[in-house]
Amino acid sequence: MADYLLEMRSVTAGYAKDIDVLKDVSLHVKKGEISGLIGLNGAGKSTLIKSICGFLSPKTGEIYFDGHPLNAVLPHKLIDLGICCIPQESSLFPMLTVKENLLLPVQSRRHLFANSWQSRYEEVLELFPALKDKLGQSAGELSGGQQKQLEFAKAWMLQPKLCLIDEPSIGLSPKVAEEIFQWLSRFTEQGMGILLIDHNVRRVVKMSQTIFVLSLGSIAASGDQAMFTGDLHTQVKEWLGLNY
Repeated sequence: MADYLLEMRSVTAGYAKDIDVLKDVSLHVKKGEISGLIGLNGAGKSTLIKSICGFLSPKTGEIYFDGHPLNAVLPHKLIDLGICCIPQESSLFPMLTVKENLLLPVQSRRHLFANSWQSRYEEVLELFPALKDKLGQSAGELSGGQQKQLEFAKAWMLQPKLCLIDEPSIGLSPKVAEEIFQWLSRFTEQGMGILLIDHNVRRVVKMSQTIFVLSLGSIAASGDQAMFTGDLHTQVKEWLGLNY
């Protein structure tokens, strides 16, 4: 367990007593590496994220973060532990300015960022120059690509140990999507571990050190990049149960 930053051990979870969405799921994320999760709509990917974040308690199984049990941790305590989530839907406050959205997470945790927030803020403006000219603009007025930049800039401000990223490129132009994947590389260079979910299977495989295939709530396949060589389309169809 000490080798893993995040570890799910035989987790079963669901929203109703007799209906399990996740079934005996085990996966892991290492420090400074990307673990990719691929699966069809309805496979249970969002339920998996909710289980990690504490919005849904596992019926059975354990979730560990940095060697410590995570099952009983409340969602609003995750940032204090070093866990950040960039959801598919926007988590921004649309009526607040870009600057206010950037500073809000660290200002509410001054005891953790008292000596570092200013330097991180300046660093964010260098890494995300498109936001520099829009600091006084409401977040809700930004384009979709700019809002996604702001989501990643917020995460950089927090410098988490683990970042859960759900469909970061969906609905974005190829150019902006490529920029996003470059940001992921920056995150891992800083030692962050990433659990990446994205519909672009080839990109997920290309960027991830470990890949997990989720099908009907269960892990159908897992392995490193070498396992996902050859006819990837045929392999994934087989793992997802689509060979008919």
